[in-house]
Amino acid sequence: MLIALCRLDEVADGCARGLDPLQRGRDSLFVLRCAGEVRLYRNSCPHQQVPLEYRKDRFLSADGSRVICYAHGAHFLPDSGVCVYGPCLGERLTSLPWVEQDGWLLVDEADLL
Repeated sequence: MLIALCRLDEVADGCARGLDPLQRGRDSLFVLRCAGEVRLYRNSCPHQQVPLEYRKDRFLSADGSRVICYAHGAHFLPDSGVCVYGPCLGERLTSLPWVEQDGWLLVDEADLL
């Protein structure tokens, strides 16, 4: 079953948004748009599996060029999820496949488990 996460036009270039698709009271995913491309990642740093953001929807550096883990300072490239600085250097964020339908970002519920 496909779950609608958000409208794609709600995610501006250089911005990210946390998502709680299973309604558990925490953002388990986040979506970002970088250079026009949309990426969907699990909200979990590969270093110690902690959430990345320091407050709601704050996943990116001030200039939008990196995803930052605010717990330990790891920096990830937004387009690939590869860590380029910090304790998990060379590891990557877990990306999820998604589809677009009528302007909505959708994910398969099976991919959330």
